Amino acid sequence: MQELYRAIEEKIKSSGYTGFFTGEEVYNDICDEIEDKENGTYLLISKKDNGDVFTYNVSIFDDNFNLSILKINSGDEEFIINFDEEN
Repeated sequence: MQELYRAIEEKIKSSGYTGFFTGEEVYNDICDEIEDKENGTYLLISKKDNGDVFTYNVSIFDDNFNLSILKINSGDEEFIINFDEEN
């Protein structure tokens, strides 16, 4: 799991976002949001303690999920991370 968390962190940091987060927090946030949801594609919104807003575009399947896009709004800045693209 540490490798997955690190990959999430690297993708987000490469977007230029400098707010505090960990890959594990992002992963757990998604897991909490998708709990009890049926298969399909969803936009999930999570507001952080510092006011930043994370919008996840997630496809849910029987045994897993796919995070394709993460949009982070931080103040006047917007960061878009496409997890389906290579770095």
